[in-house]
Amino acid sequence: MDPDPKMAGACLLGVPVLGGDEVVDEFPPSEIQLINGLGSVGPPIKRQQLFDRYKERGYEFAPVIHPSAVVAADVVLGEGSQVMAGVILQAGSSIGVNAIINTRASVDHDCTIQKHVHIAPGVTISGGVIVGESSHIGTGATVIQGITIGKRAIVAAGAVVTKEVPDYAKVRGVPAREF
Repeated sequence: MDPDPKMAGACLLGVPVLGGDEVVDEFPPSEIQLINGLGSVGPPIKRQQLFDRYKERGYEFAPVIHPSAVVAADVVLGEGSQVMAGVILQAGSSIGVNAIINTRASVDHDCTIQKHVHIAPGVTISGGVIVGESSHIGTGATVIQGITIGKRAIVAAGAVVTKEVPDYAKVRGVPAREF
């Protein structure tokens, strides 16, 4: 599906575009699984809204793992989570519903990435970190061990997080500070 009407009938990577989101309603929830292709810059609210809209109608979302990702055997992946190329997910970690772990990100042992989180490309998250619901960790950011990042927080690209980040906070810099 693609919301752009000009894309209907086109092929992307060999996959036909059937139309906009309304085409989903032509299929009973028991016959298909969905993949949420909407990304985010900042809080992933639109992605979450799309996910929630189809969940309320009974649809399920498939988790996606790129073949080049390295995922420890005991990692828990939530419904609709996406693990992109080059990602490393270490032992004891859990990835929440509808979360994205983007290209070359590294999530170390015993981390909890809650639902609807977007971990951008190249992020490094050390062991024992908790990232709260609907937060966005920007490209190349680093989060040291044992830190908790609150819900709907934004960590700017390249930031180094060395202390707790409250709910709804925006942090940037080295070390990261609220702005």
